[in-house]
Amino acid sequence: MLAFRNLPVSQKLTILSVLASGSALFLACAAFVGYDFWTFRDAMLIKLSTQANIVGYNSSAAIEFNDARAATEILAAFAAESDVAAAATYNRDGKIFAQYNRGDKKSWADPGLPESMAELVERHHFRRGYLDLVRPIVRSGEAIGAVAIRADLGRMTERLAQYIGIALLILLFCTMGSILIAQRLQRRISQPILGLAETAKTVSRNQDYSIRAEAAGHDEVGRLIETFNEMLATIQEKNTELKNAHDDLEQRVIDRTAQLEQANKELEAFSYSVSHDLRGPLRGIDGFSQALLEDYADRLDAKGQDCLRRVRAASHRMAQLIDDMLTLSRVSRGEVRRERVDLSALARNILAELKEADAQRRVEVCLAEGVTATGDARLLRVVLENLLRNAWKFTGKHDSARIEFGVSESDGKRVYFVRDDGAGFDMAYMDKLFGPFQRLHAGTEFEGTGIGLATVQRIIHRHGGSVWADAAVGKGATFQFTLG
Repeated sequence: MLAFRNLPVSQKLTILSVLASGSALFLACAAFVGYDFWTFRDAMLIKLSTQANIVGYNSSAAIEFNDARAATEILAAFAAESDVAAAATYNRDGKIFAQYNRGDKKSWADPGLPESMAELVERHHFRRGYLDLVRPIVRSGEAIGAVAIRADLGRMTERLAQYIGIALLILLFCTMGSILIAQRLQRRISQPILGLAETAKTVSRNQDYSIRAEAAGHDEVGRLIETFNEMLATIQEKNTELKNAHDDLEQRVIDRTAQLEQANKELEAFSYSVSHDLRGPLRGIDGFSQALLEDYADRLDAKGQDCLRRVRAASHRMAQLIDDMLTLSRVSRGEVRRERVDLSALARNILAELKEADAQRRVEVCLAEGVTATGDARLLRVVLENLLRNAWKFTGKHDSARIEFGVSESDGKRVYFVRDDGAGFDMAYMDKLFGPFQRLHAGTEFEGTGIGLATVQRIIHRHGGSVWADAAVGKGATFQFTLG
């Protein structure tokens, strides 16, 4: 069945046509042969019954007068019947009264009939190769004997074989003719289907929806081809619209990218210009304020000196803010150069710098060894520096603090973290945590510009990762990030 499914449509149609016509022809031939067989057999039975009745009628007087010789001569008439192999006349006691055997029937091993017969009744029985027939001899309503005939069925067998041979020849020639006719007719059906299949294959292979299948009339196949062509036309139209939209979108992206690049260049130039132009006045403010404090301290009261110190502190914060803005601008530009980075070594160096700058603090450092990642070493240092400095800063009011750096696994991804037991923050303000200039603590409580975490998020996103935090007020914070 599977092999038939994989055959081409033309072969399937040919096979089905031949099977249909062959089956019909086979049934017709079988019916014809069967009808002839049964007709011949019934005719033979009727013929032998008639002959048996005639012989019985002619033999009745011989049986009555016990004239076996006359009965034998009457049976000799069966010599003219080539199908009769043996015949016998039985008396009223069921014993053989006279008999006939065809001597030239060599195919019969024992063509004789039984010596006695229990009942003198009408009956017949077809056996393998012969027919036994019994007809009673009736006189004045009484059975005075019987005629038995054993007929050879060879002629019927030969006739049956002959008719079967003729039927097979007819079936063979008709099958060959039906194959030729089916091959010619199936082309009218299979050719459009094969053409449609080839068109579909070509369209799929070349992605060319301008190809059309050849029309083939107005039958079901023709309507199928028309529908297929309409579908191709619709797809071609949609593809054209999609290509035009894609080209238009691509051009718009190119234009917007060019505009964005130009805006970035202008913004970069502006940033550097502003930073350069602002640093000069800031240095002047800081320098003159310091000079006033050093040279005219004796002429200024405590309030005036405090105001100058505040001016200097404000200029320092503004300078730091300018530096942070420039750092945030730099991490958004340039190509990310991916390489193997030893984060443990970076964290160790950063914490060493923090300890050196604030040696009097007692901080327990838990640093996982051998933590590596793939990314831009320069940018990843900025990430760790901001996170570790924040941890160092927000644990500054503790007599003893703990800062931890390590890595864990979550959903098959490596998650890096920096954990501290410092001031923490309220998770209700989580959405503001990574925004530029957003601070969750007062400047008088913890210094900073609010740009560090925005810089961290931008760098992590450029690496295809994500960053988040978990904290509680007074119980520290944990910053976690992944790298794509």
